[in-house]
This record gives sequence, C-alpha cells and structure tokens, in this order.
Amino acid sequence: MHATVKSAPRRKNRKAFWLKQLHTWHWISSAVSLVGLLLFAITGFTLNHAAEIEGSPQTIERKAQLPAPLVASIKPDDAPDAKKPLPAPVASWVEANLPVARAGGVAEWSASEIYLALPRPGGDGWVAIDRESGEVTTESSDRGWIAWLNDLHKGRNAGPVWKWFIDIFVLACLVFSITGLVLLQMHARNRPSTWPLVAAGLVIPAILAIFFIH
Repeated sequence: MHATVKSAPRRKNRKAFWLKQLHTWHWISSAVSLVGLLLFAITGFTLNHAAEIEGSPQTIERKAQLPAPLVASIKPDDAPDAKKPLPAPVASWVEANLPVARAGGVAEWSASEIYLALPRPGGDGWVAIDRESGEVTTESSDRGWIAWLNDLHKGRNAGPVWKWFIDIFVLACLVFSITGLVLLQMHARNRPSTWPLVAAGLVIPAILAIFFIH
C-alpha cells in the first residue's frame, strides 16, 4: 500500500518530465522548419499549377573574343574528347568579361569546341568557346522568381549547401511530426476527435491515390 502511494507521484513526475520534453522539441522543430514549410507549401501549389502560372523566359546571348595568349592554351590537339575544367586563366577571363558568375565547372572538350553548361535554379545558361578562333558565345535564360522557387523546392541545380539544408529541414519536420503525434496521444483522452481526424488524414489521401490516380 505504501509503495503504491509512492509510485503514483513518481509516475506523475515522469509524465510531466516527458510532456515538457516533447513540448520543447515540438516548438523548437516547428520554429526551425517554419520558413521551410511555408516555402515548400507555396511552391507545392505553384508546381501543381505550373501550366497556369507559366513564366516568360528571358534569354540573353553575348559574344566575345579570347585574347591570343589564352587562345593558344586551348588550341585543338590530338587528344580525344574529354571532360575537364577550363584552364584557370580562361575561366577568370570569362568571369571578368561576360555575365558569368562561375566558370570553374567541368566542361566538355571536343576537337573544335569547349562547352560549359551553367544550369541554375530558375534559369539556364552555357558558354561555348571555339578552340580554333577563340570566339566565345554565352547564353543565359531567366524564367522568373516563381521558377526559381520551384527549382529550390526540387533541389534542381541548387548546389550541395541547399541539399544539406533540405536534409536538415527533413529531420526537423520528422521531429515536429513525431513529437506532435505523441502529444496527440497524450492528450487524446480529453479530445475525442483526435484519432478520427488523424485517421482521416491517412484515409483520404489513400482513397484519392487508389481510386483517382491512374
């Protein structure tokens, strides 16, 4: 009898401890993922209505001429086609004289031309260099800020740092969802609609997927 009386407050204290921990992790994860959730929710809508919210791409093409010493460094040779970066002086010249932020990526070298693709979120671009004459042609296209946000949603051409952000964001969302589910379970006794609503959140998408997606 005495042990039972003592164990009741202990269980109550343990429950209060875990409830506090769950609330702490829930609000921290919600704060960390808030802006990301807004971004992915809005871009989920824009991607779902991509045909109705189609942008008007703007394309700019420019030409330039490599200085003679740099042309000599890329002259045609007998080497087979390859993939390698531009020589550092050529890359620096392209960045300084053309609207190209970074020309240090891997380029495609053929007998007559060097082609450097410059994809980016919300747009595209490329640089082509004639290995014989040294003529440089660059093209840049911009599809607008909605396309930029849509590409961030998909992680398209956004680089490794954005990839890491998405991974961290996924972890924050998992913590937010799991702690929310446990909190629902702990409060479900006083909220009779809890599990019917949770079940509806599972059943409705399942029904739509099974019967309306072909």
